[in-house]
Amino acid sequence: MKLTKLIHACVRLEKGDSVLVIDPGSFSEESALDGADTVLITHEHFDHVAPDRLRKAAQANPSLEIWTNEGVAAQLTDVPAKVQVVRHGDAFDTAGFGVKVFGEQHALIHPDIPIIRNIGFLVDEEVFYPGDAFTAPGVEVPTLLAPTNAPWMKSLEMIAYLREVRPARAFSTHDGLINEFGQKIIDSWLEMESDKQKADMRRLKPGESVTLP
Repeated sequence: MKLTKLIHACVRLEKGDSVLVIDPGSFSEESALDGADTVLITHEHFDHVAPDRLRKAAQANPSLEIWTNEGVAAQLTDVPAKVQVVRHGDAFDTAGFGVKVFGEQHALIHPDIPIIRNIGFLVDEEVFYPGDAFTAPGVEVPTLLAPTNAPWMKSLEMIAYLREVRPARAFSTHDGLINEFGQKIIDSWLEMESDKQKADMRRLKPGESVTLP
């Protein structure tokens, strides 16, 4: 499986001729959905879902599938794709990928902002993407896409999450809000934790790809 990190919170997974895209929001590249067979969306915030882009992608590919929660699905009623609602505990197959759903809520951002639904996806028992939460799925996670910067988190929580899940590999996501100085700090934290856990933990640059076992 090929994993490509895109800007901020978007990731592409490719296996053979199949393309799965996770959280193609408004910060990600316009090309993020090119050739996509299926899209997974964790929650309704604009940096994770862009309905206009999904509408264009569905017009280009009438067989496009979108898997998400109730809150996001309500925003996609005019998107001409197969939109399917899933919840914690669900499992499904799409475009040759096997997916399991974990989690229910977005992390708390602010005491005056209501908590929304957020689901995480485990793809092919290999890649876990938690969305905007520190969801621990309670199963083995070979590759973790770990949030490293957000208004709802601090670095201490990121490290605690890496130590709870203990993946063989962890790559930074949700990192589009930081400048070059913040990137160096994140790189340093991930390097330290990588050494501690004897694992591959690092930040991929936008457009950078890795091949997973």
